[in-house]
Amino acid sequence: MTTIDNEELPAGVGAVGLEHVRGQGSGHSSAAGAPAVRGGTGLPVALLAVDALAAVGALALVLPGGAAVALRAACGLLPALVLMYSSGGQYRLRLAPSVLDELPGLAGRATIALAFALTFERCLQTVLLPFALPTTIPADVRVLILLLLAHLTLDSLGRALVYRAIRSRRRRAPRPTLIAGAGHVGQRIAAALLEHPEYGLRPIGFVDADPIFLPADFPVPVLGGPDVLVREVPRRGIRDVILTGGGADEDRAPQMLRISTDFGCDVWFVPSFPDYGAFEHAGRRTAVGDHLWGFPCLRLGSNPMQRPSWAVKRAFDACFAGLGLLLLSPVLLVCALGVRLEGGPGVIFRQERIGLDGRPFTVLKFRTLRPVDEHESATRWNIAHDHRLGPVGRFLRRASLDELPQLWNVLRGEMSLVGPRPERPYFVMRFAQAYPRYRERHRVPVGLTGFAQVNGLRGDTSIEDRARFDNYYIDSWSLWQDVKILLRTVLAVLRTDGS
Repeated sequence: MTTIDNEELPAGVGAVGLEHVRGQGSGHSSAAGAPAVRGGTGLPVALLAVDALAAVGALALVLPGGAAVALRAACGLLPALVLMYSSGGQYRLRLAPSVLDELPGLAGRATIALAFALTFERCLQTVLLPFALPTTIPADVRVLILLLLAHLTLDSLGRALVYRAIRSRRRRAPRPTLIAGAGHVGQRIAAALLEHPEYGLRPIGFVDADPIFLPADFPVPVLGGPDVLVREVPRRGIRDVILTGGGADEDRAPQMLRISTDFGCDVWFVPSFPDYGAFEHAGRRTAVGDHLWGFPCLRLGSNPMQRPSWAVKRAFDACFAGLGLLLLSPVLLVCALGVRLEGGPGVIFRQERIGLDGRPFTVLKFRTLRPVDEHESATRWNIAHDHRLGPVGRFLRRASLDELPQLWNVLRGEMSLVGPRPERPYFVMRFAQAYPRYRERHRVPVGLTGFAQVNGLRGDTSIEDRARFDNYYIDSWSLWQDVKILLRTVLAVLRTDGS
């Protein structure tokens, strides 16, 4: 029997309390007990409302039949529209929002959403015939172009009004801001913010351990080195932190990012002058670039769970899990019968795993192997090659069918369809000690499948690699990324090459 003891784990692994893991996972390691000071989700909610009203308004203006037909058509169009806009970053907080900058992205994604709604209606009518209602969106190119133009016009006007209100509010109530780095870039950013209140950021201090370039009469003081963040952020009600490249404390930027996000701050990164060309080139290829009075900047470290699109993810999880349990009930019944015949009573295997914010929960699986005792269940790393595995259990594991009961965990909100895979407390304690970023996997709910798994990191593979893939998934999360992972998971299951 193979169990993982401390000697078998990577060097430096030792027992660490789950309270430590829980604190780190929840994002309060450096800021324990600190209140979150994030500014809320007013902007995304306002943009969501504008997009919905623009879509319904365009449908009502172009389609015959009035409001009733428009509302029916919106049922297919709005979910696709929100999904496309969210995946394209159209609801993200920006320092310099501009409708004209967004217009190409809005037009392209609205076109895709309209095509999806049209296809969905036709498929639904085919499946439900003769019970389906007549289609609402005609397959007429002229009508579709009119719909698109009407939506973009209304949406652009609405977003312009929202951005105007945001700029006005920013001038009236700028957010207290710290600038990490008092060098040339930091000073010019501070001066730009003082001169242009429409950005809504009020610099109240620099964080710099060695501010050798700062003039004595500069209006923004130096508060100290990176260690002052823990004290100054809650004390001064800091809402934003700007990290500048090329400073003396550049090697401590990850620590400053972690502390700032622990307190719920929005963090912006501005590169040093030598990095401008590469940064601007990257910004042109992505939808997340922004600028601060001509200085290219990028928002860092935002928690995906604070985005409105995360609510869409949760709704999709609940609907898919409920529908999956219903449609797959014959498969579940056959699997349960096979497990019962091969291994006797106790078809469902329950085990404690660590989920969101380091909190434990009970995961459900079909029992494929009956452990000798609870200690083996909690500390045995891999049973894929155990001689006690019967043909039914081996098949269920190879086809990943033993994971199907976890749809119930997804329905209950303990898991998501996509996210870092949950692990047992025994291993979480040790991996968190050995790999510094392992604990950061618990920033989001654990998942039925994950980015690491679809890239082949399952079974006896590198824990460090898994943590890196999981954290990349969290940092770059989008609804479309979840869709891609689910599609790749289906392909992997069909190949039945599970661990």
